[in-house]
Amino acid sequence: MYLIVGLGNPGGEYEHTRHNAGFDTVDILGAEAGARYWKSECGALTAKGVLAGEDVVLAKPQSFMNTSGGPVKQLCNAYGVAPDHLIVVHDDLDIAPGSIRVKFGGGHAGHNGLRSICDKLGTRDWFRIRCGIGRPPGRMPVADFVLSRPRREAEDEFEQTCGLAAEAVPYLIRNGLDKAQQEFN
Repeated sequence: MYLIVGLGNPGGEYEHTRHNAGFDTVDILGAEAGARYWKSECGALTAKGVLAGEDVVLAKPQSFMNTSGGPVKQLCNAYGVAPDHLIVVHDDLDIAPGSIRVKFGGGHAGHNGLRSICDKLGTRDWFRIRCGIGRPPGRMPVADFVLSRPRREAEDEFEQTCGLAAEAVPYLIRNGLDKAQQEFN
């Protein structure tokens, strides 16, 4: 079994913002996995399904981005999922919009959601699907940028990024890290 966590912030004001790339990707995966019922458990909205022939639990933590680690740890414990079967999908400022990167382990690069998960799990060794959102224009504060929706001309690129991330998850499960990196990085 795999636990696939999309990072984001709950609430209508955050829907489809750059910081919610993980939520948007998990929504796409939910449709592909045949998830028909979402429930609240362990501080997250969860649904079960099948991807790449494997049982999966899809999750969207409802504790806000900066404290995502608590729900992720609770879900890992509840489902007996080891970190090497955890896939976290999140936004990444250091990757161009329209691109993703697949990796295992590493730091948090200042991403507070990742920092929280690292702290709560006590390890950095889990899979990440990094969704490129690029850097804010000019002197725009990073927080304002990530918490805003892409402008109309960039919406397609953002949706493409989330769609690509949704393709990468089952590919990673089916083919492993090396092949996923060759295909998507």
